[in-house]
Amino acid sequence: MKAFLFILLAVALGMEQVASLSCFTCSEESSNLKCLTPTQCADSDKYCLTIYATGGIGDNKGQRISKKCSSVCPQTNLNIGIAALSTSCCETFLCNISGASSVRASYAVMVTGILASLLCILRTGL
Repeated sequence: MKAFLFILLAVALGMEQVASLSCFTCSEESSNLKCLTPTQCADSDKYCLTIYATGGIGDNKGQRISKKCSSVCPQTNLNIGIAALSTSCCETFLCNISGASSVRASYAVMVTGILASLLCILRTGL
């Protein structure tokens, strides 16, 4: 009976370790391929967080991807034309394998903003 209780305790302790969250992590990388480092999260972390930022005009545009373990899930989806920021969260083992690539700088928004700025400058200059 003692052996059975000892095995049951060992299995229970082993299951607790399996329940810990693991996420891919990286910081300010230019490609999702550089964001595939698995990391064991702290017990307080409940989410795998991916932050995707892009910005620039023409050939000077770029993107940055960061991934990490997080205790909170901030919902951010900001697009101001020449720059954009998006976050995504998930809660399972290595679930943040892909980048939050749904956010991209919108050329239509950029052109509209530039034209509105030029129109404002022309009106105040006349």
